[in-house]
Amino acid sequence: MTERKTVRVTGRFTRYLSLGLVAVLGAGLMTAPGAAAAPASVAQGDKWDIRPVAGGYQVSLNLDAPAPMRASAPLLVVDGVPVGVAKQSRDRRSLSLVTTDSAVRNAKSVQLVWSGDLGKLEQKAAARALAGGTTDAYWNKARQGALLKDDPGKLGMYQVETSEYNLGDEAVYLPGIGQKSEVVGKVYAPVGATGKRPLVVFLHGRHEYCYGDATEAGDKPWPCPKGAKPIPSYRGYDAPAKALASHGYQVVSISSNAINAYDGDVYDLGAQARGELVLDHLALWKKWSTAGGGPFGNKFIGKLDLKNVGLMGHSRGGEGVARAAVINSDRGGEFGIRAVLPLAPVDFARSTVPGVAMSVLLPYCDGDVSDLQGQKFYDDTRNSVTGDGAARSTVTVLGANHNFFNTEWTPGQSVAPSGDDWGGEPKATCGDRTVGRLKAKEQQAVGTAYLAGFFRLHLGNEKQFLPLFDGSDTRAASAGKAVVRVVSQAPLASRRDVNALDKALPKGAVSGKVTATVCAGVKPLTASKAAATPACLLTDGWGDSPHWEPAALAGRTPSLAVTKLAWTAKTGVVRLNLPAKQRDVRKYAALSFRAAPGALGTLTTDLSVRVVDGRGKAAAVPVSSVSDALTRLPGNLQLGLPKNLLRTVRIPLSSLKGIDLRDVRTVELRTDRVASGTAFVSDLAFSSAGLGTSAPATLLPKLSASDVKVKEGDKGTKLVDMYVRLSRPSPRPVTVYAETTPSFESTAVGDVAKTLVFKPGQTKLKVSVPITGNTRDSADAKFSLVLSAPKEALLDHSFGQGLVLDDDPTPTLTVGNLTTVEKSADVKIPVKLSAPSDRYVTISGSVQDGTAVLGKDFRGQNDPPDRSIEGYFEPGKTAGELLVGIVDDKVKEPTETFTAVLKAVDGADIKLPATVTVTITDND
Repeated sequence: MTERKTVRVTGRFTRYLSLGLVAVLGAGLMTAPGAAAAPASVAQGDKWDIRPVAGGYQVSLNLDAPAPMRASAPLLVVDGVPVGVAKQSRDRRSLSLVTTDSAVRNAKSVQLVWSGDLGKLEQKAAARALAGGTTDAYWNKARQGALLKDDPGKLGMYQVETSEYNLGDEAVYLPGIGQKSEVVGKVYAPVGATGKRPLVVFLHGRHEYCYGDATEAGDKPWPCPKGAKPIPSYRGYDAPAKALASHGYQVVSISSNAINAYDGDVYDLGAQARGELVLDHLALWKKWSTAGGGPFGNKFIGKLDLKNVGLMGHSRGGEGVARAAVINSDRGGEFGIRAVLPLAPVDFARSTVPGVAMSVLLPYCDGDVSDLQGQKFYDDTRNSVTGDGAARSTVTVLGANHNFFNTEWTPGQSVAPSGDDWGGEPKATCGDRTVGRLKAKEQQAVGTAYLAGFFRLHLGNEKQFLPLFDGSDTRAASAGKAVVRVVSQAPLASRRDVNALDKALPKGAVSGKVTATVCAGVKPLTASKAAATPACLLTDGWGDSPHWEPAALAGRTPSLAVTKLAWTAKTGVVRLNLPAKQRDVRKYAALSFRAAPGALGTLTTDLSVRVVDGRGKAAAVPVSSVSDALTRLPGNLQLGLPKNLLRTVRIPLSSLKGIDLRDVRTVELRTDRVASGTAFVSDLAFSSAGLGTSAPATLLPKLSASDVKVKEGDKGTKLVDMYVRLSRPSPRPVTVYAETTPSFESTAVGDVAKTLVFKPGQTKLKVSVPITGNTRDSADAKFSLVLSAPKEALLDHSFGQGLVLDDDPTPTLTVGNLTTVEKSADVKIPVKLSAPSDRYVTISGSVQDGTAVLGKDFRGQNDPPDRSIEGYFEPGKTAGELLVGIVDDKVKEPTETFTAVLKAVDGADIKLPATVTVTITDND
């Protein structure tokens, strides 16, 4: 893990996450100091370079060592300002992108920073206020709930037998990466368990895939080259796997090293491929548990219940298992995937996982996915489908980092080199010398408790574990000192929503000196121009705002809308009235909502909740008496913390003394506790803990974006139609967001971001993408139309692939002989193009002695002299640069010659090798 860095972020950051995947353009154009071969730079430094290209500027960075394998997306930062998501070369030693931001012309520095590490604010008043205080002391001794009687982290009655299968490093083809993957897994089986058993599949995330000293280089990143070994990341979850297996569950942990080797340059960063790999393993287990065969013969026949399947995915594996659940539903629900647990996940494309029980585990000290973007799985799914009966939750573990849930990613436990991903100051909030930071084994114990408890609850119907996931702060003894906070959306059958607080309140609902404003996102906004919702936070560092950070591949999809309360006196009241048919709440156990402090500089604030019945009887409860949701989370903003996370305020109805629960008329949020303050509130509901119903959402219509291939054309801008289709008409309106990722091979593709609403009966909507043509040769332009955050539907083909074919002829290169007078200077060999190009055209070759000799009469382009020469044409130019140096001496001598042999040309046509003669006439 590299040293953690923070950067100053300004308004130029507003589009970085909507850039999507960008092409590595000319990584080989970087040249040695003193070389005259590369196209002219507008800014350059040690190992970085910025140069003009058609339509913008190419920013390139070379690294001394391969960039670490991280789950987050890599960004290039120019003078402390992120300018875009970069694409890495296969060896991860160079990164490149193209930006239209002309400010980069004056660059002083270029750095690699990861998308999850952008937590630092500009030095505004809010940030200065934080310097005066911190809540670390509180969270180091935070209130803890009651201990659960049955500890899910303890081993059960069954002995556990482990075995492994390995069908080869390239045993299955994954269309999602266009490559072959290994099929390798570790099996944990309960010895003596009879009958069919629920199956849980674990999928690790993005990590180094090979280790050791290779004795020879391979021609591709996977399989590992000779002398190196695959890193066994799939073996890193022994503790939760054995905890589950010892209670009668079958567990398989699978390897995804090939995906890690190839996912850096695929359209979705590997989510589809990871989902495909999970389903490929399930298909094998369907065969092995019915017909037998394979590596296990008849051993598992009749042992697995493939209608009762759970998936855990860590890091990028979290988005992978979410995608697997949706693909499975799209394909008719062949496997009964009923429970999904994304662990420290990425969420690059804002997918939803309706119908399936889900719990997202968020490690607060995550140093890789440190923006905790997986929070959006919960936010986007919770109300995405009418009648969804599944339960879902988020589990935030303070003091936990990204890596240590996997022992193969943990120093002292792994066979390959590993590290602490936090990487910050050891005495900082998440540093390894602080009270609140969990040791590796402590963190693994927490992971074991919640992973095992979740799957035993939803696959095994073991209801004793409901209190771990209902927001009541009940804890498992094996989780030790860990401070855990759970947000829960109870299943529909156990919940009555009062108000999601995501829309403007009715007239008259607000009184006194308080305002209630619906907000979403952060300022500066990255949503579409039509977005009129005010920002929730004034911050340029989205890393501290998991609910509102733009996603890497869906940066303009609107984020969670909540209500922001701001008050200047103790007189403020927000009154929410219950309709007549919803006033009897006796069947529910609690009134709950999500809340967080609204002002970044505020350590703590408070509200009271007042419930009034039909007789006018009222009971009021201070939020601070039941929850620390309005206490700022620990840390210092300058280190990427604290996070602005909504947390649970849960008021047991039994505590509302004197209230007639058959006739509750209003719920009030009152500002009578603190004279002034701000707070975010969301999702007010009555609820009880419940399992709900969970199954593949096969009845939902499916959304797919079409692919398109079109010729660029010679002039003007034309609209190319892509279509988003619904698999069948829906009785309810279906909403989905669609946006293009720009292409940096060419400037031909325009920018589109829009909300699509399918009215009942509609099955096809058009998205028109502007394509600008010209007569210059350029690369074919690839782009995607990304679908995200659907409502009342599933995502199927959620990335429509666009290809703009360049239809202009490749220019012809001509080169002529040169006659020059002896002088100490660089001279140009005449090279011309038949027509301007949108590409950089590069030339390489060597010089050969004639009567003139290298070093004595002429020199090459590099120091010390060598025979290589290189040249180039800038985009749009027909005259190029191919330089050689002439040596001046004081000796009278006859006319001399040498030759230049052109051996390679990229971007133009010429018959090779091409030889030209340089003639030097004496001037003495």
